[in-house]
Amino acid sequence: MNFHTRKWVKPEDLNPNGTLFGGSLLRWIDEEAAIYAIVQLGNQRVVTKYISEINFVSASRQGDIIELGITATEFGRTSITLTCEVRNKITRKSILTVDKLVFVNLGEDGLPAPHGRSEIRYIKDQFDTVG
Repeated sequence: MNFHTRKWVKPEDLNPNGTLFGGSLLRWIDEEAAIYAIVQLGNQRVVTKYISEINFVSASRQGDIIELGITATEFGRTSITLTCEVRNKITRKSILTVDKLVFVNLGEDGLPAPHGRSEIRYIKDQFDTVG
């Protein structure tokens, strides 16, 4: 899994316990996963369909730099399934894992549409694919 997205944990991201608020982290994950799906499918019209069990395994505190790793695990006819891990950039300690995030590719009519993809596309192959 490649970790490309990094976030700096700031005061506004904390819960009353002084650790990273789970809702902030989940918002970051959903946004990054959606961007990943958009790039992989070459379509800006994708929606979150499903997020599996989320396992918080350690806390993150103000000042920590965390990184999100996302990779595609399956391509359906109209969907893409991803997995995610979030870890501390410095210590590499895992903070959270999400086994399954499913995004659905939509057509201009807002209905699920086939995307025609079957394998991960890498950055060098992605230029000129999002329209």
